Amino acid sequence: MIDKVIKIGTRDSQLALWQAHTVEKKLNDLGYKTEIVAVKSTGDVILDIPLYEFGITGIFTKTLDIAMIKGDVDIAVHSMKDVPTALPKGIVQTAVLKRANHEDILVHKGNLDFLHSNGTIATGSLRRQAQWLNRFPNHKVEDLRGNVNTRLKKLKENDWNGAVFAKAGLERIELLPENHMVLDWMIPAPAQGAMVIVAMEKDDFCKEATSKLNHFESEICTTIERQFLKTLEGGCTAPIGAFAEVFEDKIRFQGVLFSLDGTEKLEIERTIEISRYKNFGQETALEILENGGKELMEIIKRDLKK
Repeated sequence: MIDKVIKIGTRDSQLALWQAHTVEKKLNDLGYKTEIVAVKSTGDVILDIPLYEFGITGIFTKTLDIAMIKGDVDIAVHSMKDVPTALPKGIVQTAVLKRANHEDILVHKGNLDFLHSNGTIATGSLRRQAQWLNRFPNHKVEDLRGNVNTRLKKLKENDWNGAVFAKAGLERIELLPENHMVLDWMIPAPAQGAMVIVAMEKDDFCKEATSKLNHFESEICTTIERQFLKTLEGGCTAPIGAFAEVFEDKIRFQGVLFSLDGTEKLEIERTIEISRYKNFGQETALEILENGGKELMEIIKRDLKK
């Protein structure tokens, strides 16, 4: 048994705590001592403003970044899709755990007739909103914020026809309702379904301990997706989806950029040898930017400022 206690920082939602306890068990199994430290993030506290209106990236991760820099926690565990593509100075990614389900699902109220007429669904994600409106232009989309439990409760209390969730989150805390439909046509958020561990760059002990939990295939795929996001975004929130998967010795990648209202869609699909993965996300994003993406990103930035 190793003497140093690794303080694991996490948000205090049920899902975030599940993720932290998962990492804790894996570290304990390797002989490390751990302690979980839960903190409340701004993104969890302020629920009445759409996320993009905060104007900052990392609304769910900033509080933990500060706790790490101050030394209150040693490592932090995040849903990787919540983590900004540029980590704060002094903080590094040390492990991506084996990815869970990457799909989006529609949680509905048992009647799907609205899919063939007019309907209202709820989501706080620009990506989900744009893809939904692209497929169902007659529908309305309402903003929905909060942790998984809060969003399920709001769905029950409102007259919306359904709401979009990440399947992995509901499965992890055993809240997946029977009334759900997999949206196999919706391209997920970059790194959706993956958990990531970060530590301080100078903390060799925690870096070495947590690196033992890294799943290389998941790391490759999420690196490509996040590179695609970073190259397209330039620090601006936008409706971007990306998914990479390994099969045999190749990587298949799908990336999309939508206008906010879903009327415009730019997409790319490519397959490469796994050995060429390092700049693959950037290459595919540059191709999108050269084929109308640059102009579309300018429009998105302008519209979000209104």
